[in-house]
Amino acid sequence: MSERDAKTYVRLKLGDKEALAQLYDQYSKLLYSFSFKMINDQQVAEEIVQEVFIKIWTQKSSYDETKGKFSSWLLTITRNTVIDHLRKRKETTSELFTKEMTEDPDPSIEDQIEWKEKRTTINQALKRLKPEQEKVIVLFYYQGLSQQKIADACEIPLGTVKGRIRLALRHLKDTIEDIEQNGGIIHE
Repeated sequence: MSERDAKTYVRLKLGDKEALAQLYDQYSKLLYSFSFKMINDQQVAEEIVQEVFIKIWTQKSSYDETKGKFSSWLLTITRNTVIDHLRKRKETTSELFTKEMTEDPDPSIEDQIEWKEKRTTINQALKRLKPEQEKVIVLFYYQGLSQQKIADACEIPLGTVKGRIRLALRHLKDTIEDIEQNGGIIHE
């Protein structure tokens, strides 16, 4: 956390509205972009950003400098708020993958092919993960479970869950790049 963010956050905790405005000006675009990518709905993304700053203002969540960067903490709150919103709508993350196809009642053939290729690439990359990595990715991103709930469900330490997610994302990124560069042929 930068020294400026630290001072601003302390002022916010003391009830300084100007500090809230400063943090909003600095981070609202990042949080909006992040939530929009997850939910693909401009109005809902804006509402989520507002809800995140309300949580910060009402101190329903407080930042602990020893647990990571301030921006990461804000993104975690945003992610959790999006997941809460999706749960309220009873829409799973996997349904978001097909949402783009159903929003347009008459998508072009090109759009349908491109979306099918993206889904295929992601599924191929998922299948290339170690089983324990695939499991945590599915639980975290597709089912929206928290890292702690995954640790409890799998009966493994929280640090192990975090490590598996981090490694899995790195492997997914590399595998997807490999698939895209080589026209669907995966190199070992």
